[in-house]
This record gives sequence, structure tokens and C-alpha cells, in this order.
Amino acid sequence: MIAPAAFIRAETRLRPVPLVPEISLHVADEAVPIWQRTEEELGAMGLPPPFWAFAWAGGQALARYVLDHPETVRDMRVLDFASGSGLVAIAAAKAGARHVTAADIDAFAVAAIGLNAEANETALLQPVAADLIGTDAGWDVVLAGDIAYERDLAGRVFAWMEGLARRGARVLIGDPGRSYLPRERLERLAEYGVPVSRELEDSEIKRTAVWRPRA
Repeated sequence: MIAPAAFIRAETRLRPVPLVPEISLHVADEAVPIWQRTEEELGAMGLPPPFWAFAWAGGQALARYVLDHPETVRDMRVLDFASGSGLVAIAAAKAGARHVTAADIDAFAVAAIGLNAEANETALLQPVAADLIGTDAGWDVVLAGDIAYERDLAGRVFAWMEGLARRGARVLIGDPGRSYLPRERLERLAEYGVPVSRELEDSEIKRTAVWRPRA
């Protein structure tokens, strides 16, 4: 059994996030090697690809928005859904959230969230290994970056998030133009040019927006 924290430390290094330099993450220098190692060494465990090893465009934009608009999360209970590296959760904690739950189904992501939270001296952040779609723990704010890359998943997630918004939660989504983003059901709040890797995206600067469900 590979220890998640040891694997993360061996395969990444701590670096500032391009659009959010206030926050540093354990990230991979190159995409292909860690993707291959994850398939070879962790694939038998049924773990997903190492999404936690990169600062994705949607997460960067959403983290930037939260830090620039701290009133969005200040003194509130926040869920960062499909947290990955924990970037958005860390931003929410730094912006003054009362408590932040950083949820991901990948045990290695949960370990990465813990390491990244520690590196950023972030308190009041709780990593959780769980699929929370369809649940409601009474969060005041729900944040999600880059969740519209697969049709069925996007359909389930957005239906759930719209339900949370109807009952009064503030729902914010960071997205760089993924195929299954339901733009007709969303309102754009901000847009950023996010520095990204060509190994992961189709350009070095990705136009990325922060959205909320329409009333």
C-alpha cells in the first residue's frame, strides 16, 4: 500500500499558484510522468487520475475571486466540492470563512488537501473523502472549480447545486469553457486570464469565468 502523503511529496514540489500567488501548492512539474505513475502504481487501487497535482484554471479563477471578494465567504460555512488540491478551500479559509469542508472522492486528493492546508497555515479546513452529490449539510456557500468536463457528472452536479441555490446557498463555479457547462442556466460574475500548462490545456492563458446559478 502506497502512503498518499509520501507519494505526493515525492512526485510534487511546493510552488506558488500563478493567478493566486498568495497560496502555494504541492504540484507536479510535468503532467505525463505523474499521470503514468498514477496509472501504473495506483490504478489497481481504483483511484482516479491525479487531478490533485495541478492548479486547474477553474480553481485558480474561483480562488482569485474569493480572495478578492472575501465577503463571499466571510464567517460562513463553506463546501469546496471536488476540491482536488484544496486550492479553493484554502482561499476560502484565508478569506475568513468560519469553517471549510474540502471534499473529494480521491484519497490521494484528501491527503494533498491536508498537506497544502498545512503548507499555507490554514486552519478551520476539514478534508473529507466523500461523494456529497445529493446531500445538504446546511452549507452557506458551495464552491466548485472545473466540474463540467463529463456529461453525466455535470448533469448530476448542476441539478444538485441548483437545488442548494434555491434553498438559499450561495453557489459559485469556476470554469474555463468546458463542454458541459450549462451556460444558459448561469450568470457570469467575473472573468480572468489564467496561466496554465499546455500539457493540460489548449493554450498557455485560459479565459476562465466565475459563474452562479440564475435566480
